[in-house]
Amino acid sequence: MVFTCFVYYSINILVLLGRILHRMVNLAGLANSQIAASAFTWGTVAVLPCYTFMVVAPQANFTKKIVASSIPYIALGILYAYLLYLSWTPDTIRYMFASKYLLPELPGIAKMFSSEMTLASAWIHLLAVDLFAARQVYFDGLQDNVETRHSVSLCLLFCPIGIFTHFITKAVSGKTEHGTR
Repeated sequence: MVFTCFVYYSINILVLLGRILHRMVNLAGLANSQIAASAFTWGTVAVLPCYTFMVVAPQANFTKKIVASSIPYIALGILYAYLLYLSWTPDTIRYMFASKYLLPELPGIAKMFSSEMTLASAWIHLLAVDLFAARQVYFDGLQDNVETRHSVSLCLLFCPIGIFTHFITKAVSGKTEHGTR
């Protein structure tokens, strides 16, 4: 019951936030394709400072503070919620769970991603998740005194490979769990 209420109110808050943002953007007179393109570009630009600092100055205190901040995730979350609101159609759920077993299927997902707005929302989703993974790799490397620059860089566009290279780097350096050999 509590979980159901939480989900219900969370969805309503996201819808309200989407409506507010939509009104603001409508006042600016932007078309959906312009919104999608701008969100794609600005979302990408927004995460680059975090990656840059993790690679260029991993030991600096300001890097640790910036990377520990929740602000990028809040900003990306708001942007994602807005794009999701704009891209949502009555067919979205049907596309996502088209099989009789209520599992996603590739043809339905392909239809859903044929919209620029949906692609932009998926890109923002990936940026947020990839940044979160890069942050985990970065802090794990700091804790275990393991080089992470290559892994963090790979997390930007090839996140699973970045995580994998971090585990390989830890294994090769002999530090498998928080500094132990």
